[in-house]
Amino acid sequence: MSAVPSVAVGTASLADRVILVAGAGGGLGSAAAIACAAAGATVVLLGRKPRRLDRVYTAVEAVGPEPLLYPLDLEGATPDDYATLAERLQSELGRLDGVLYCAADFAGLTPFEHADPAAFARAVHVNLTAPAWLAQACLPLLRQRDDAALVFTVDDPARVGRAFWGGYGAAQHGLRGLITALHDELANSPVRVSGLQPGPMRTALRARAYSIDEDGMARDPVACAAAAVELLSAQGIAHRGTVLDLS
Repeated sequence: MSAVPSVAVGTASLADRVILVAGAGGGLGSAAAIACAAAGATVVLLGRKPRRLDRVYTAVEAVGPEPLLYPLDLEGATPDDYATLAERLQSELGRLDGVLYCAADFAGLTPFEHADPAAFARAVHVNLTAPAWLAQACLPLLRQRDDAALVFTVDDPARVGRAFWGGYGAAQHGLRGLITALHDELANSPVRVSGLQPGPMRTALRARAYSIDEDGMARDPVACAAAAVELLSAQGIAHRGTVLDLS
C-alpha cells in the first residue's frame, strides 16, 4: 500500500455525504479527495488515467469510506456520457451531495498567433464546457438533497487572462461567468454554487508555465484541501455565490 499523504481537513464534516471529484488524479483533486474521505464522505473519483486513479483510491480508502472509481476522459466525453454518469450515481449510491471540479487542461505558454487551434479548443472545452455539462447532468440529483454544493476550482483571471495563456486563460473568464449565472439561477434552491481559487500550487499544470525550482510562490496542493472540504460541507453556505480566494 502506498503512503497516505497527510492532509489537513479542518473541522468541516462530510459524514454521510457523497462527493464527486472530477480531476481526482491531479494534484489538488487527489488531495481534496483524500481530505473529503477523511471528513467522512464517500468519494467518487473521476479522471482519465486509471493507474493514477488507482493510487488515489488506495490513499482515499485508507482514511475514510470506500470510494468509487469512474474513469472518464473529459476531453472526449459527450453530454450523454455525463447523463450516464448521473444515472450510475443514482442507481449505485442513490444520492449526490456535492461536485468538486478540479480538472484542467493547459498545454503551456504560447503566442496566440502560433498556437495550435486544437489545443486552444481543448483547453476551452476541458476548462469550461466540460464542467458546465457535468453540472447540468448532476443538477437533478443534487436538487434531491436538502443541502448540496457545486464547487468549481478557478485560476486568477488577472494573471492567466494575459499574454500567451490562450484557451486556458479565456476559459477562466468564462468559468467565473458560469459560477455567477448558476448562482443566480439556483439562489432559491438547495444547491449552492461557489468557486475555489487555490492560488499557485506545485502541480504538473503549473510546471508548464513556471520552473518549479524558481517558483517560490507555489505551495503543496494539500494546503488547499481543507478549503475544498469546507465549501462542500454545510459550512460552505457562507460562501454561496462567491469565489474563496486562498492566494
